[in-house]
Amino acid sequence: MRVVLDVNVLVAALLSSGGPPARIVEAWREGAFEVVVSPLLIAELERTAGYDRIRQRLPDGAVQALIETLRGEAIVLGDPPPGPARVPADRDDEYLVALAATAGALLVSGDRHLLALGAALPVESPAAFVARLGS
Repeated sequence: MRVVLDVNVLVAALLSSGGPPARIVEAWREGAFEVVVSPLLIAELERTAGYDRIRQRLPDGAVQALIETLRGEAIVLGDPPPGPARVPADRDDEYLVALAATAGALLVSGDRHLLALGAALPVESPAAFVARLGS
């Protein structure tokens, strides 16, 4: 199974070692599924983790270590070309939908506006994905 992890899931995994996002990253590292990333996703992770309110809560080097792990162990695809608009609430997340579609992957996100599209897209919350992994 291929999965695209939204940046909010990756950041949450860094911020809390006990929640579903951290369990997802751990399961990936143990080989339970493949993670797909793109340069845009990694750039968004770097940018988001650099915000003061987040950076201050992270251990030194945690973001860079995760980025290096993603680059080395995830499937790195090129940024997908723009497709049809499917995320009217946040056009900045269109690339995640396109990346998941290109890779034939499930999108795991905590964003309400992406989860609201669940009937039209293969998208799950971190908690739902952890439940799927447990079954």
